[in-house]
Amino acid sequence: MKTVLMVAEKPSLAQSIAKILSRGSLSSHKGLNGACSVHEYTGTFAGQPVRFKMTSVCGHVMTLDFLGKYNKWDKVDPAELFSQAPTEKKEANPKLNMVKFLQVEGRGCDYIVLWLDCDKEGENICFEVLDAVLPVMNKAHGGEKTVFRARFSSITDTDICNAMACLGEPDHNEALSVDARQELDLRIGCAFTRFQTKYFQGKYGDLDSSLISFGPCQTPTLGFCVERHDKIQSFKPETYWVLQAK
Repeated sequence: MKTVLMVAEKPSLAQSIAKILSRGSLSSHKGLNGACSVHEYTGTFAGQPVRFKMTSVCGHVMTLDFLGKYNKWDKVDPAELFSQAPTEKKEANPKLNMVKFLQVEGRGCDYIVLWLDCDKEGENICFEVLDAVLPVMNKAHGGEKTVFRARFSSITDTDICNAMACLGEPDHNEALSVDARQELDLRIGCAFTRFQTKYFQGKYGDLDSSLISFGPCQTPTLGFCVERHDKIQSFKPETYWVLQAK
């Protein structure tokens, strides 16, 4: 009997999907990392009887970081972080041993169905899971399709069953767009955080200059807050009237 590995983005989501697809007839146990459970049941897939293994990750499997000396503030000019500093992918949470966990569960499986969230981040996590699992899965024969992507918008019986019946493929271009965003966030955020933290140290007595962080998302958000604050401070009451019907 062939085995289908299915992976969701969160443990609670994996359990919900498994209950719906198995109609409640499943067995569950904790995975080796203690954070993710594995839910097993039998059913049919691609017109044949199979064993399903449903599990999850806990968000992103990998994260992006600089190599070696570029993580040391005092040894690198922040400007170097924009172009010269090499980056590497490493486990987002080493304590979870997520790569090893996925490889243990994926070893010997014949198919994989990705139930990650249906947004760009979820698409990126699809390929993080595939990088870990594909090397240990059984090899396909005769060009047989082994990787599938489920797309769903709610955790209802109808939506989940429809997603299982209409499986597609993960979108590599969307995943690459997240890789680009992660690199921009890393380079811009680290360079400006290091620069302005050093620049403002000792210049203002009432400023906590141990770390002054900068991020592409923080800047516009701060702008919205300042704009609203200014409007409140400069507000001038005006006379107005209201209609009251009797």
